[in-house]
Amino acid sequence: MKAVTDSFRGLAAAVISPPLRELHSILRVKFRPKARVVAYRKKEKNRGIFRWHGEKDTMDYKQAGVNIEEGYRAVEKYRELAAGTVNQAVLNRIGGFAGIFSLKEIIAAGSSAGIDDPVLVSGTDGVGTKLDIAFRMKKYDTVGIDCVAMCVNDILCHGARPLFFLDYLACGKLNADVAAALVKGVAAGCRETGSVLLGGETAEMPGFYEPEKYDIAGFALGIADRKKIIEGKNIRAGDALIGIASSGAHSNGFSLIRRVIPDLNEDFGGMPIGMALLEPTRLYVKPVLGLMEEFEIRGMAHITGGGFYENIPRMFPPLPGERAPGFDAVIREPRHPQKPGLYWTIPPLFARIAYGLKDGSLPGSQAEGGITPGLRGAAAQQAGAELLETDGVLRKLMFNTFNMGIGFVLALAPENAAEAIAFLADRGYPAWEIGRAEAPAGQTGEVRFE
Repeated sequence: MKAVTDSFRGLAAAVISPPLRELHSILRVKFRPKARVVAYRKKEKNRGIFRWHGEKDTMDYKQAGVNIEEGYRAVEKYRELAAGTVNQAVLNRIGGFAGIFSLKEIIAAGSSAGIDDPVLVSGTDGVGTKLDIAFRMKKYDTVGIDCVAMCVNDILCHGARPLFFLDYLACGKLNADVAAALVKGVAAGCRETGSVLLGGETAEMPGFYEPEKYDIAGFALGIADRKKIIEGKNIRAGDALIGIASSGAHSNGFSLIRRVIPDLNEDFGGMPIGMALLEPTRLYVKPVLGLMEEFEIRGMAHITGGGFYENIPRMFPPLPGERAPGFDAVIREPRHPQKPGLYWTIPPLFARIAYGLKDGSLPGSQAEGGITPGLRGAAAQQAGAELLETDGVLRKLMFNTFNMGIGFVLALAPENAAEAIAFLADRGYPAWEIGRAEAPAGQTGEVRFE
């Protein structure tokens, strides 16, 4: 064995102190003034090796794939981004062991907002395989907004105002500039929703993730008044369902999208379709909280994975003694030409996806009869729009997977529908009366189109 050290105390860290004469007989010891313990190796061939950094054959954390210095550089960038979201409730800064947020400030903010009995509302989510589109397009600064939106839109469904956000970033090989671009989107989402980026975690896991792949997830905490929590208990038969426009596919269905749209450079209205797919999830917090001050909102649904069929019934209260929702959602068919105030138009992006499901793009599939395979761009969008008009099975699949142009749904009294739509439109959020709540016609919680 061999050890290089500055003292026998340093050596003792590597060898369990045998007698000095015995130690001399089994080790070659070389002293280096003010040196660090740099190496210790068993002499036997093909045995395990334990090394400290310092010599060319020494294994350190960076050689194992974790770049601590790059991590420090990333944290400095995060600190600058988070600073733009901080308010007086934040009691420390990015880089500590935890984020500290004042309950006194929460209660004070709640009192000023008319909250008598403050309740904390939490939500967590991620971006999913939409990240793969970002990696392939080398555009990283929008998916952080998706991460925030997926969490805060969920807690908004119960009437909560977001207070702060935590993110989790994992990768195979950390690039501080890429990581900072991801967190830049998180900070932008926090600023837009009035929440604080209070902290987060960056985990570099070589060998677990591919070198240029990242994953991102988040956690949001919000506040609501107990007596004003929205759980659907005030929904009545005949209540209007108001749909607020989505910005695109948001953050759901991308495992399917990536299969049916393999070429991200395909033309989509003058831009690569990959860029259209990266349009971030719309944040509904500010307009909906504002609307809550004007009207009684009786139920809300964030249209995510599962589309209309899974998410709209989640806003309805259960039948007494049952788990099943006590109302059906009767949805007006989107038609062409669009009738303002009544119908919305399914965006072309979803028509393009629908075409891909039928044209043989999926591995092992073939184009169905009457469908022209291999179309791209506007021709594929047109073909997909026609399929959505004529193919009921495809249509149901799409509405059970994607938001189809409606990202958030509200239930409110029908006499308030027109004013609510105008309120949202004035703030840049197109909305339509897309249907109504109705007493169940058989199986409860059903979504029906008419």
